[in-house]
Amino acid sequence: MCDTSVGDPWREESAAWALQWVQQRQTVLPKRLTAPGPDARQCEALLQAAAAAPDHERLLPWRLIAVPPCARAALGEVFAQALRERDPTATAEQQAQAREKAARAPLLWLLVVDGRPHEDVPVRERLISAGCAVQNVMLVATAMGYGSALTSGKALDSAVLRRAFALSDTDIPVCFLSIGTVRQAKTPRERPQPAAFFSVWTPPAATGVSA
Repeated sequence: MCDTSVGDPWREESAAWALQWVQQRQTVLPKRLTAPGPDARQCEALLQAAAAAPDHERLLPWRLIAVPPCARAALGEVFAQALRERDPTATAEQQAQAREKAARAPLLWLLVVDGRPHEDVPVRERLISAGCAVQNVMLVATAMGYGSALTSGKALDSAVLRRAFALSDTDIPVCFLSIGTVRQAKTPRERPQPAAFFSVWTPPAATGVSA
């Protein structure tokens, strides 16, 4: 079990404050996010939070690509073309809906992971690093008063998106990160209890290792 010894009261207060923001984070879909989004100073703080993610051997195995407002129409066309490539019968309305997805949240970043083979750092570790980076970003965004969401979709698997973002064959486009002001707060989601995901390992007797 975790150590329950009494520690420094200031640290305990700081930990409680941090946990408060962690627990307040919840997914707010891009269609429910509006302007204003983070300003330049806040974006710099978000990027500093991302840089604090675990990074085995300091590979920096992920990167974030911003899609500014002036590029949203172009991204919308990428989404529409990706839809046509996988469904040539897509209607004009469906293509319009695909385009609209690019114009929702005021801040939109694409998360890309370097999937090149590495002797010591497997892809799973790099994906974990990337996940920690965007979680850090979303937690700080929550503390700033913004909502956030991670979204994927079939367009991420398309050749047209890879070309548009100049991705290599080994690059993995993981998800889009959206941040903005919440239009209307929603009821907080009930979190799972620790018993649902936490356990204590007991070595099997056959290993010959004493507990």
